[in-house]
Amino acid sequence: MIGTINSVTAALSSSLLAAFAIAEQMRQEREDRVSAQTALRNTYEAIPIGLFTLTSQGQFARANPALREMLGLHSSPRDHWSDHFELGAWDKLQKLVLSGAGQEMEIRSISRRGKDQKWFMVKATMAKDKIEGSLQDVTDKVKATGRLLFLAEHDPLTGILNRRGIEKVFEESIGELAEGNAMALAYLDLDRFKLINDLFGHVAGDEVLKQVCDRIRGMLTEGQSIGRVGGDEFVIVLKGTPIQSAAWICRGIVDRIGTHPYLIGERAFQVKGSIGLVEIDKSMRVKDAISVADRACREAKNGNHGNPVVYDRHSPVFREREEELHLIERFGTNAAPEGLFQVMQPIMSLRAPYDSLNFEVLLRMREADGSITPAWKIISAAESNGRIAVIDKWVLINTLEWVSTHYEHLKNTRFVCLNLSGGSLNDEKFIKDAFSILAQYGRTVERLCIEITESVALHDLDNTRRFIDGVRSHGAKIALDDFGGGIHILLLPQGTPGGCPEDRR
Repeated sequence: MIGTINSVTAALSSSLLAAFAIAEQMRQEREDRVSAQTALRNTYEAIPIGLFTLTSQGQFARANPALREMLGLHSSPRDHWSDHFELGAWDKLQKLVLSGAGQEMEIRSISRRGKDQKWFMVKATMAKDKIEGSLQDVTDKVKATGRLLFLAEHDPLTGILNRRGIEKVFEESIGELAEGNAMALAYLDLDRFKLINDLFGHVAGDEVLKQVCDRIRGMLTEGQSIGRVGGDEFVIVLKGTPIQSAAWICRGIVDRIGTHPYLIGERAFQVKGSIGLVEIDKSMRVKDAISVADRACREAKNGNHGNPVVYDRHSPVFREREEELHLIERFGTNAAPEGLFQVMQPIMSLRAPYDSLNFEVLLRMREADGSITPAWKIISAAESNGRIAVIDKWVLINTLEWVSTHYEHLKNTRFVCLNLSGGSLNDEKFIKDAFSILAQYGRTVERLCIEITESVALHDLDNTRRFIDGVRSHGAKIALDDFGGGIHILLLPQGTPGGCPEDRR
């Protein structure tokens, strides 16, 4: 009997202990749950990201303090999503939720008087019958990105388009150019503007540029855009403008620029401009249009007295441009193009014409149809394609070969003169190759006279001196073309032995 009571007592004690343990565990779990809920609530309240819960109809059911501050909500918001965001924002949010988790979008706030419009990044998902989401203010990021995009296509000084921007406008405009519609492009260059910078500084020059752009923009209408493509050079795209009307606009721009002086502080500056204008065809490329308009501008600058030089779409300059591009393509390799040849132009002394017979090497190129391309076109194409050193190297080698072959018949020849371009003289590889070539021809080099212009020589005096010394060390002569006192005096202290006797201007 007593043993039975002890067994029952032990069982009850064990059950009570187990119950106490379970109760303690439940209490601890409840405290942990309450603690977790408190921590979550504190996080919800303190997090700087806006958190919200919307009903399926779009009313705010809950919002943390960060979101209420962003949107100016009351503590118990009942506003609709559309009350705070741009038109169509509720439809956008619904589409975002239906697209699945992990999606996000940018939306704008409603414009309110006295408040700047803001941009927000939204993430949201569907939770049962409610929308749970977050909102971040990305206004500064959007503005910074917008500023970068603006600077990518606009000139930071004047605020007008830059080259990239105006070329984009051209491409968009020509893409919309239907048959029978008109379009023109103008190239404007300010005359002698560099003097303002040189004499009065870039601050004055910058202010003049701003005022010039303001005057031009005041004359342009919808569909007409201006871009700055150089220090004082501009391109104007005239969409939907017949060539006759475009010419009238350009004359007005020239007058507007040059009629009244530009007041900067107490100084007044007079600026004039020259304009070249081309009619645009749907098949025309932007680089070709700008190149031809630039050519027309240079022609206007050379004496058209304020009137724009106008090329319509049938002008022969476009055919010449195609020929130039075809020629440029032929300089696409490191080898000289086929058809190059040289002619020798005699150089004789007027005082003693029979004492010597000297020559100047002239470059030509024979085309497949037998026509001859002059030197200036060859040089222009080679310079455009970065291959002028290839041409100069070809000229140097072939001239030395000709002199070497006819050396015994050139006893009355004191020199054979050839020209080298400025691009080659500033090409270290070409100079190294040229010295190597001169070293191979021995006494033949003594008959060679290499001609450089003063402007090229003065570009880099140290490099010029090094080149001249190197040429003379191999026995060749140097001629200075189109030179004045500056370079001549520069060379005299070092002596000029071995130079060509004719000083030709």
